Amino acid sequence: MVTAAAPAPARTPRVSARARNDAVLLAAADQAREAAQEVASSPSDVGEHLGTVAEGERLMSHRFAATMKGYRGWHWTVTLARVPRGRVATVCEVELLPGDEAVLAPEWLPWSERLRPGDIGPGDTLPFRADDPRLEPGWTPTGDEELDSVAIDELALARARVLSPQGRDEAAERWYRGSRGPTSRGAVASKAECGTCAFLVPLAGPLGQLFAVCANEWSPDDGKVVSLDHGCGAHSETDVEPSGTDWPADAPLIDEVSVERIDPADDRR
Repeated sequence: MVTAAAPAPARTPRVSARARNDAVLLAAADQAREAAQEVASSPSDVGEHLGTVAEGERLMSHRFAATMKGYRGWHWTVTLARVPRGRVATVCEVELLPGDEAVLAPEWLPWSERLRPGDIGPGDTLPFRADDPRLEPGWTPTGDEELDSVAIDELALARARVLSPQGRDEAAERWYRGSRGPTSRGAVASKAECGTCAFLVPLAGPLGQLFAVCANEWSPDDGKVVSLDHGCGAHSETDVEPSGTDWPADAPLIDEVSVERIDPADDRR
């Protein structure tokens, strides 16, 4: 039976010189080739003999090049053994193994580590993840009818799970550094920030301290969450001349505590 295995660490078997020069096993190259050809899809899939590896006392592997398409760098390994004082080699196993230059599939990762934003399309469904660190349990009934009624009916806290502090922080970091934060090209070129725009709909909760939703149909961010220091050319007060303030100017502050040292030699007046 043939098995295709992942690359294993380089083996450095400690065997005697007698094992490496086992005449019976060294002479069994043709027997090893026939064993590999029986397992392969076609006898032509077994190429030239690449050498032998002494695995132990009376145990040796013959290696042959794999000539199939798509298996560059792979080789057939046929392990033979013999009994003490025996003159006949016996095939133990046949393997198709990758070499140093073999093309291998990337290391397998679970779906939760492979998925990236944007991978979920219409009709796709994510498996339930009970240990999602971005979520935490929602409201747990206390048994107090009045308290539970306020929490569930008026505050809508009946969800099984809600956003955890970690999930909230990750979302804020992602939004702020994204295309609707203060560093995007449109925000840098804008003349005013979203925080002063009339089309801004505030968010409730901690995220509302830094984000809101744009409600301007002419804005490229319409219906999107934007940071308060984001901006675009559709600001409600675009091109409005700044008006003066009715508040009087503050009186200058005079520091009467610190002393400023002046060198008379530098006074040229």
